Amino acid sequence: MIDLCHRVIESATVLECLKYDFMKRALLAVSLGTPMFALLGTMVVSNRMVFFSDVLGHSALTGVAIGVILGLADPLWSTLVFAVILAIGVNVFRRATHAANDTVLGVFLATVVALGIVILSRGGGFAKFSSYLIGDILAVTPQQLAILGILLAVVLAYWVVAANGLVLVSISPSLARSRGMSSFLIETSFAVLLAVVVTFSIRLVGILMINSLLVLPAAAARNLSCDVRSYTLWTVGLSLFSGFAGLFASYYWGTATGATIVLFSAAFYIVAAVCGGWWRGRTLAQS
Repeated sequence: MIDLCHRVIESATVLECLKYDFMKRALLAVSLGTPMFALLGTMVVSNRMVFFSDVLGHSALTGVAIGVILGLADPLWSTLVFAVILAIGVNVFRRATHAANDTVLGVFLATVVALGIVILSRGGGFAKFSSYLIGDILAVTPQQLAILGILLAVVLAYWVVAANGLVLVSISPSLARSRGMSSFLIETSFAVLLAVVVTFSIRLVGILMINSLLVLPAAAARNLSCDVRSYTLWTVGLSLFSGFAGLFASYYWGTATGATIVLFSAAFYIVAAVCGGWWRGRTLAQS
C-alpha cells in the first residue's frame, strides 16, 4: 500500500525533492497526521484544553524515563501507558479536588517534566534523548505510517460517534448531563484518545512542537468560521496546507520540519486573526 502511494506521488508531481523515498514517506505522514491533529485540535481549543494537551506532550519525557528504568529497547509503550494514566488521573484529580483547572495542570506539568529530566539526566545522559524534543518527520518508517493510518481511522470513527457530545460538553456540561450524557466519560475518552495520538506523534514532530500543531490551525480557523462545520473544514484545510508548505520549505531551507510547519501555522493564525477582526469590525459598523 505504501509502495503504491509512493508511485502515485512520483507520477503526480514535478517536485524534484519527491524523488527521494524519505520525502515521499514524510509527505504521506503529513497527509495522515495533519487531518488527525486538526480534528482533535478543534475540540482542544473549543474545550479549553490547550494547557492539558501541553501537559500530555511534555509527559513523554517521564514516559521515556520509565522505559529507560525498565530497560525497554523502545520506550514508546511505557510513554503510551504513562500518558493514558496521566490523562485519566488529571481528569479524576481535578474533579475530586475541585481545584482550578489551570492550577491542577500546572502542578502536573511541573511534576512530570521535572521527574523526566531528573531520571534522564542521571550520569549526564540527557543529550541522547534530545531527539524526542525536536522530532524528525523525515525519518518516518513504513511501520510508523501504518500506525498513523490506523490512528486516523480511529479518530474519524470516534469523531462520528462522539463529536456531538464533545461539542455539547464544550458549550454546556449541565445541558449535556440533562440529556443523559456523562461529561466525565466524554472528557476522559477524548483525553485518552488525545494521549494516544500525542504519544505516537512525538517522534515525528517533537515534544516542543506537538501542542502547536494541535492548537494553531484550530485557533486560526475560529477567526474564519461561523459554525461547527466550517470550523472543522477550515481547521483541516489550514492544517494540511501548513503541513505541506512546512515540509517542502524545510527541505529547501535545511531546517527542522516540525518547527517549520509550526511557523507556517503561526503565520496563518496571525493573518486569520487580523482578517477575522477586520471582518467582524466591518460587520458591526454596517449593523
